Amino acid sequence: MIASFHHDPQTKAVGAHTRSARTPPARMDAVMRLTGGNIAFTLAGAGPVVVLVHGLGGTRQTWHDLIPTLALTHTVIAPDLPGHGESDPPAGDYSLGAHACAIRDLLLALGHHSATIVGHSLGGGVALQIAYQFPDRTERLMLISSGGLGSEVAPLLRAATLPGAQGVIAGLARIPMAVTRLALALVPPLAASPDADALARVLRGLGGAQQRRAFIRTAHTVIDWRGQSVSATRQLGLLHDLPVLVAWGTRDTTIPPHHHQTFAERVPHAVMVEIAGAGHYPHETNAPQLVAAMGAFLSTTSPFEYSEARWTDLLTAPHDRGASTAPRRSKPHPTDSIVGEGVVVTQRD
Repeated sequence: MIASFHHDPQTKAVGAHTRSARTPPARMDAVMRLTGGNIAFTLAGAGPVVVLVHGLGGTRQTWHDLIPTLALTHTVIAPDLPGHGESDPPAGDYSLGAHACAIRDLLLALGHHSATIVGHSLGGGVALQIAYQFPDRTERLMLISSGGLGSEVAPLLRAATLPGAQGVIAGLARIPMAVTRLALALVPPLAASPDADALARVLRGLGGAQQRRAFIRTAHTVIDWRGQSVSATRQLGLLHDLPVLVAWGTRDTTIPPHHHQTFAERVPHAVMVEIAGAGHYPHETNAPQLVAAMGAFLSTTSPFEYSEARWTDLLTAPHDRGASTAPRRSKPHPTDSIVGEGVVVTQRD
């Protein structure tokens, strides 16, 4: 691998060793030049590594409100996926596997062997793919409004896979954000959701041809006119020993909340975080509650230790071993007392 690291010389280097717990961690935006193309990323804090993977059509800016708190105790890396934001497009492969490889390459180029992987929406699918392809590099998994857990998805995303969608998106991206925000708030499924602002920002970010192409090409790898076409459910048994947190909003109109509830039943040890009133972007609209649950999860779990023998055992286990389909009794989790009102955190035993 050939890689070189470039950042703004006026940006101060990350130096968390001497800062106090109350001092905002240093943060910088940089570009890693890899053989597969440049990857733009935000780097902040020091400590165990946490990687934040954004969703379809998004950028690393979606994590703006989570990074400062997480960086107080961790090294936070938030990349733009290939073709998204300021990252170069890939040679042609926009699949979950290709995105997972790009994250792995960035980690290696930055000198990190493994990390806790956090993914939102499509990024959740990428995170699951990383855990499957590179289990030895995955310490924990946090899924936020994750894709890949069921077939249903919002009609607007299904429409993105239809002929002519790129031209329609180009037109929508040119509309002022205030107008887009108002129009989205009038769409029946979104009228009851707090996501109009976030969706307006995503559409505005698709103003460039490269970003639109990445959005369409990536969408085609995971969605068709019927819904989500890629599912991780057959591999859930592989998560048996991996610390997992799954979070969702009760008013998510993009991916139904029952996908996450079913996931939690099949991965009984997963910590479940349900945020009342949140939509598809709880990390933007309900950041304090979500980051509190994430922080508690990070501090109360130990990193996964990969064993090839154990992994082989899970790979060859009967279908019903390791991923139970029967709901189990829920018990309070240590985060219950700190995440705030309107948040339900449970862990099954």
